[in-house]
Amino acid sequence: MAFVHSLLLFLHLLGMAGIVAGFLMQLATDSAKAPKAILHSSLLQLVTGLILVGLAEMGDGAVDHIKIGVKLLVALAVVVVAIINVRKPATKLGVTAGVLAILNVAVAVFWV
Repeated sequence: MAFVHSLLLFLHLLGMAGIVAGFLMQLATDSAKAPKAILHSSLLQLVTGLILVGLAEMGDGAVDHIKIGVKLLVALAVVVVAIINVRKPATKLGVTAGVLAILNVAVAVFWV
């Protein structure tokens, strides 16, 4: 079970890196690939995050539900912004998705 948790955590962090990379790609260039990278990475983060919470609930059950709720709302906002960004890449909403992803990391790290 520890391997599954580590694998999911790895994929979750990889998704965060993909969102930030897409955000930086869209800032630096007018790349058409950046919005799709942000969308796929945000979906990866959402799914792996939900599975990680489910595993934590099955384990010791000590989960801060308010923190998880805030992180879920921010993750859903990132997914919505990424979908809009793919449909209308000229809007450059990748910047918003990147900032929201960084906010989600800050919530994960600094929320005690």
